Amino acid sequence: MDALPPCGIYVTTAPIGGIPAGRFVYFHNHGDPGPGIYLPSTWRGNRARFEARGHLLGSPADAASLAALPREGLYRVAEVFHCCDRQCRRFEPDSLVQLGYDAAAEAILFTPEWVDGRLAIPERGTRIERDRIGSLRYLHVAVADTPVHDDGAEDVLLH
Repeated sequence: MDALPPCGIYVTTAPIGGIPAGRFVYFHNHGDPGPGIYLPSTWRGNRARFEARGHLLGSPADAASLAALPREGLYRVAEVFHCCDRQCRRFEPDSLVQLGYDAAAEAILFTPEWVDGRLAIPERGTRIERDRIGSLRYLHVAVADTPVHDDGAEDVLLH
């Protein structure tokens, strides 16, 4: 039997079942009736929530068509970089950003701001080329009440 990748977020690199290439998905490598992928159904706080019922892999070999993505969440900018080769937006070292994705697995950075004494994360962000994510360092932040699926089937996004 082919080894399955860990549960987490991925982009499809080839069609899997009825899911086309280039889609942002959550892969669940265990469960009943078996491993499958889940499409995003909504976003809350710039983080994807996935459909309650997934799509089973046709075979374990289908998992080879999944490319892992860095997790959604808060990051620190480790080194200066621009969003793209056109240099539309510059990100400065030690800035706080939130990484998210759209349905096509395009990376988006949201820049938090202090507003009335609270940290506010905007709903609109800046698309960045995926290779720029290497300039970010993940920040470990406690997560509470964050189901991965709309029906709350999973307790946290990544387990």
